Amino acid sequence: MTEAAGGPEEEAGLQAKAGRQTVVIDTNVILDIFVFADAAARPVRQALEAGQLDWIATEPMRGELARVLAYPQIVPRLAFYQLSADEVLAGFDRHARLLEVAAKARLTCSDPDDQKFIDLAVAGQALLLSRDRHVLSMSKRLLAHGVLARAAL
Repeated sequence: MTEAAGGPEEEAGLQAKAGRQTVVIDTNVILDIFVFADAAARPVRQALEAGQLDWIATEPMRGELARVLAYPQIVPRLAFYQLSADEVLAGFDRHARLLEVAAKARLTCSDPDDQKFIDLAVAGQALLLSRDRHVLSMSKRLLAHGVLARAAL
């Protein structure tokens, strides 16, 4: 079920749900978690599986992941790790809590594809996990809006 991001219950609903850290996870980190089993992403996967993170996402974020999983440079990597795109998307579906697309934040990312992550992190006052240089270059500006942007936990 999709929840609204932006109503009066926004602060209560998007803040750490049930004492869990609210997090927005960029596509590159999702790949590290569910495809590449990157050592730096291992704590994120463990925290997700332990229910310690409230991962918020939107349908366009899921769509981006599905699109990336079909990229010619990713398909052989999935085969190497004996994974299918459906298995990776199932991991997304199992752990992410889908919300409505967030309103545009006052911050603008130089890469329009990354804006959806910025917008949701600001709306949800969430930790933003990304390895994208466009996103990480905004760290100080994001912090002024209550968002910590990091490459790892």
